[in-house]
Amino acid sequence: MGAQLCFQADADAQVPRETLCFHAEAKGAQVLLDAKRSVACRLATFHDGIVFSQRPVRPGEPVVLRVLGHEDRWRGGLRVGFTRLNPECVQAPSLPPFVCPDLEQQSPTWAAVLPDGCALAGDVVRFWVTRRGLLCAQVNAGPRLLLREGVPVGSPLWAVMDVYGTTKAIELLGEAIRWDQAPPMGGGGSPSDPASPWALPEETPSDPEATEGEECAICFHHAANACLVPCGHTHFCGCCASRVLKDTAKCPVCRWEIQAVVWARAPPALRTEGGLPV
Repeated sequence: MGAQLCFQADADAQVPRETLCFHAEAKGAQVLLDAKRSVACRLATFHDGIVFSQRPVRPGEPVVLRVLGHEDRWRGGLRVGFTRLNPECVQAPSLPPFVCPDLEQQSPTWAAVLPDGCALAGDVVRFWVTRRGLLCAQVNAGPRLLLREGVPVGSPLWAVMDVYGTTKAIELLGEAIRWDQAPPMGGGGSPSDPASPWALPEETPSDPEATEGEECAICFHHAANACLVPCGHTHFCGCCASRVLKDTAKCPVCRWEIQAVVWARAPPALRTEGGLPV
């Protein structure tokens, strides 16, 4: 797959305990991250949704995430696990479409799918690897689940997640957050709260004028630089997306309910010859 295995000489104790976020570059072809790299949304299809933590995760340290979007038309959902593959050494185009079994077969990766119905929109999922090499998970206040055994913990491990199938978008939360104390959907604030990572200004001069083929599908003036969560459509500028969220909270393209709006880190989806988004 073209990716290299990079091992760190320092022990886990030497790794800074910075807040977990998604690695900026090592991600599947369909993944869109928000500006803070705490939200990962799969734009289309049911695959190419692999994401990594930006730093190694210590044995016993939980990775806590919330499912932001659920799409019923697919079968199977979120995959979680750990890998010795350092995302700094991964070339994104070389990533396979699935973590199970593709990435597992191509690299020292240990992952598993959560049981059906265990990761719906709004659910808080914790997963971790024990010092005995057990990959465990817990959804909300449910029982602890043993997903698999035999994960080697003698070398640094990065968290790996696959925003697959029915799981459309996920948000990383702090490890100390309990499932019933998680902030509101969308990162702890309303879309109009300036302190919220979802915040988009109503009238923003930072929305650049668009080049041909990248115009907002509503105003046809500013660049399409916003993403609607969970559907993932990126046809709108921040100003227009914010207005749609406040007025109808329905995506103009697919009519899905909008839960949040984030700054897009990828170009808008292709348009047809007639100029309509696809």
